[in-house]
Amino acid sequence: MSLRPLSADEALTRLAEFGAVLDVRSPGEFALDRVPGALNWPVLDDAERAHVGTIYKQIGAFEARKIGAALVARNIARHIERDAQNWPKDFAPLVYCWRGGNRSGAMAHVLAQIGFRVHLVQGGYKALRAAVVRQLDALAGQFQFEVICGPTGSGKSRLLQTLQRHGAQVLDLEALAAHRGSVLGALPGENQPSQKQFETRIWSVLRGCAPERPVFVECESKKIGKLQIPAALLDRMHASPCLRLEVDLPIRVQILLEDYAALTRDPQELLKRLDTLTELRGKQTIARWRELVAAGDFPTLVQELLAQHYDPSYSGSMARNYQGFARSSAWPVAGSAQQAFDAVARQLAPQAA
Repeated sequence: MSLRPLSADEALTRLAEFGAVLDVRSPGEFALDRVPGALNWPVLDDAERAHVGTIYKQIGAFEARKIGAALVARNIARHIERDAQNWPKDFAPLVYCWRGGNRSGAMAHVLAQIGFRVHLVQGGYKALRAAVVRQLDALAGQFQFEVICGPTGSGKSRLLQTLQRHGAQVLDLEALAAHRGSVLGALPGENQPSQKQFETRIWSVLRGCAPERPVFVECESKKIGKLQIPAALLDRMHASPCLRLEVDLPIRVQILLEDYAALTRDPQELLKRLDTLTELRGKQTIARWRELVAAGDFPTLVQELLAQHYDPSYSGSMARNYQGFARSSAWPVAGSAQQAFDAVARQLAPQAA
């Protein structure tokens, strides 16, 4: 039997070495956060876990263990029959549960008895989560960030994507948060991850970056939708050098109309999001914007949103929060926006290589 316990830090360092990472917690636990690339092999699903917990509280530990053991045995057998039949003898999975105890221990023991080279995370997900938080704080201080600034609609996210295609290192926080960062920024049909999963996604990107090369990131406020940017990372961004996109208003309007096309196709959803600005902008202004939506005059709506909501606070907020903003270099975007972003990326990417 080959069964080796690993600390959380060692497991995270060696993630690429394992043939599979098996998270044996329930689907509900898995959905909240998991190791990048992990497969969910629950030994108890959410209903079974709740059932065993109820028996434990109402009857006792012994009865709960008997019922739980039967469920765990059946579920492990099903996973092995369905997913492990093609594994070679030298296959090396990593296994973890909530605390590294009964659930992962049962799965690891059976897999090891078969002959696989099983690694079991000591302390389970709780230890892995603590290690990710600790490592993320350390990673934030290891990189030189280049912060892309510019008012709403200047195409900061588009430039990040273009830089990535040109080989630069990019941390796209809005993509990781599944949100565009503004009051209208929720992505249609897509929920944001949990705070823990957001942080795990950031950790996963940064651990793959080379410290000797800059990492490009978009300027952000403290929160992206419901999610908080980790404090150590945000502090590092605030202290980093900035580059500023200068984009004419018609191009900004066009970019926003393209990026938010799903909202212009769903006026009722757009109206709901505009209504959240009533306290801030007043009933009269919201009524005016609702009229523009009803008339289908989205270009005018975007111009007024920029002039009355987004732009007034932009420069002051940037100057207060980003130390490098006052000294930021200007990068004009004119004509074809994508061609301009390609030109900017070609100039910046060699500096990152």
